[in-house]
Amino acid sequence: MSCMSEYVPTIGLEIHAELKTQTKMFCRSKNDADEERPNVNVCPVCMAHPGTLPVINKDAVRHVLRVGVALKGELADYTEFDRKNYFYPDLPKGYQLSQYEYPLVSKGELNGVAITRVHLEEDTASSMHSEEGESTTIDYNRAGVPLMELVTEPVITSAKQAGDFARELQLLLRYLDASEANMEKGEMRVEANISMGKDGVLGTKVEIKNLNSFRAMERAIEYEIKRQTQILEKGEKVVQETCGWDDGKQKTFPQRVKEGSADYRYFPDPDLPSLKLSEMPEYTREALEGTMPELPAERRARYIKAGVKKEDADAFVSDERLGKLFEGVIEGWEEGSPKTLLAANYIANDVVNILRLRESASDTRRDTEERDSEDSAEIPISARNFKKIIEMLSERKISSRVAKDVLLESAKDGADPEEIAKQRGLFQADSGANIDAVVAETLLKHPGVVEDFKKGKGAALEYLLGQCMKALRGAADPVVLREKMREAIGADK
Repeated sequence: MSCMSEYVPTIGLEIHAELKTQTKMFCRSKNDADEERPNVNVCPVCMAHPGTLPVINKDAVRHVLRVGVALKGELADYTEFDRKNYFYPDLPKGYQLSQYEYPLVSKGELNGVAITRVHLEEDTASSMHSEEGESTTIDYNRAGVPLMELVTEPVITSAKQAGDFARELQLLLRYLDASEANMEKGEMRVEANISMGKDGVLGTKVEIKNLNSFRAMERAIEYEIKRQTQILEKGEKVVQETCGWDDGKQKTFPQRVKEGSADYRYFPDPDLPSLKLSEMPEYTREALEGTMPELPAERRARYIKAGVKKEDADAFVSDERLGKLFEGVIEGWEEGSPKTLLAANYIANDVVNILRLRESASDTRRDTEERDSEDSAEIPISARNFKKIIEMLSERKISSRVAKDVLLESAKDGADPEEIAKQRGLFQADSGANIDAVVAETLLKHPGVVEDFKKGKGAALEYLLGQCMKALRGAADPVVLREKMREAIGADK
């Protein structure tokens, strides 16, 4: 899109997330996203056999209400379920049980984006199309699984803002243990509504479905903004429709004309009771607030207040492994301790690099070895051992170079960092004959470099420092060593 374009994007998101419950939304069939056998988690209720009656899953209701508390939204006093009528093979009943006029949650905010509503419904079955497009098979394991739908206000203005919001929602759902929200498994699905307008007037809305990754969503939005802008700048009209996203071609394609709410013929389901939530003690805001964990935004703010860089704080909040290690390491330290920032830096750099190397090695062996992906991605060092490294480093018992080496060694076999440093003679020698002898020998070996330093070349001292550190195998404090070298060179004058 040209930076000079007079058209402004307006974006709203509709996000579905499968909820973590033992059973489906309105029956006792198992809710298992990992089941690979088709059509085994089914029963007469979720298969819509005549004469069957649905029963509301209270855990699913509770999950959505807790999401509402986290979003600082308004929790419903009264709610009911409605029939959303449309015909498609993945919908056994010919209608979907959803919520229309009375959602469980209204309003709220996340990551600077206003929320319209959050409601509860049932998922559809899974349709699998053959590569040739000649046949379609249906797996009803997913039919009736509890599904949360969150709708934002149309206030998002860029693909990046949309991506940031969706990622934060995924984190929130995981912290609340409401959903795994794994997009690759279809546990979280995103639909984007995009329009281009000018002079404060909204344009024609186009919905993009089948977005199975955050990056796909961002690319689809960027493409649609460009496509609609080009249409409008040619004086043509944008058609209101539902589009899919072709990740291979990196473009949207029309699927059908967009339906309106009237097309679904909503009406209250006569088989399900309405709910007066304010009369149910376990669903009051006070009761739900007592179950809330520290939320991602709260944890991120706590880390940043402690001095952690924002990008590192983001990593610790989004990666449970890194966050757990960081929490274990800083436990017991005073608030504002310099060791906290030191630990954060080493985790964000050295530990992350070790993880990347291990995960890369795991990927290269995946075809020949049967490996557990979760095991291969575990943090290779305990919080106890990592904490010892940081404390030795902060007390200047070891140098930063030695700390990195000890970390690698301890990560290999879980050996105690203090024992590694002791056995290998890596503790710093800040004074004494050994360090003085190394300094003297280094200066004698490099008289030309010494002269360069005397002439004002600062890089010469750093070279000499490197030679000394190499001779001492890193077992020296660079600050102390640098000072000793200055004194020794000054004595030669």
